[in-house]
Amino acid sequence: MIGCDCAVCTSADPRDNRLRSSIRIASDTTQVVIDTGPDFRTQMLRSNTRRLDAVLLTHPHKDHTAGLDDVRAYNYFAGRGMEVYTNELTADALRRDYYYAFTPDKYPGTPDLNLQIIESDPFQIGDLRFQPIQVMHLKMPVLGFRIADFTYITDANHIEPSALDKIRGSRVLVLNALRRQPHISHFCLDEAVALVKSLNVPTAYFTHISHQMGLHAEVDAELPHGIRLSYDGLTLSLDPE
Repeated sequence: MIGCDCAVCTSADPRDNRLRSSIRIASDTTQVVIDTGPDFRTQMLRSNTRRLDAVLLTHPHKDHTAGLDDVRAYNYFAGRGMEVYTNELTADALRRDYYYAFTPDKYPGTPDLNLQIIESDPFQIGDLRFQPIQVMHLKMPVLGFRIADFTYITDANHIEPSALDKIRGSRVLVLNALRRQPHISHFCLDEAVALVKSLNVPTAYFTHISHQMGLHAEVDAELPHGIRLSYDGLTLSLDPE
């Protein structure tokens, strides 16, 4: 039996129960998910997400793509393939990892995936407009996205000035902050706080949080005004002011 004495893992605070990073963006007519990690099925069941119009993938690491096979349920109920928007690097990884979904003679019931390659140009899904923002995860390019006044960035430790310009003016920013200590490919807590302040974003939530960050309640209480730790099940409004 595998045990754990980590304070976060054994915490009674539900905000310390952290699954892999993902987010659902929903309007009155459109629903998309950014990243389908190993917990994708659990997250969709828990949030009662009965319909998906598209999936956006930020990069090919397994903690962001390993649950993609489970879109087959949405294929079945919608009667169509799932539109998957990502960069060429991630698309290549999907063709390898999910080779059975791209063969000419597919086995019945395999996921139906329609890859849509995106770069820097904005694109539309239903009534939602997405502006891709490229950030760097050490040496790997990762896609962030801006939707109206909301920006979502995960798995980054460096953002070029041209990409920062695409974030400026956001009312809400979700940004990765892995832990307190510096990390080779993720922003640490102090770096994430400094970036939010430099961009003058009024409200920010930190995501992709390791158990090494510590307890939600303790860390959240230390953060500057307007900056909070995110948690599973957090709901934010994109309605205009």
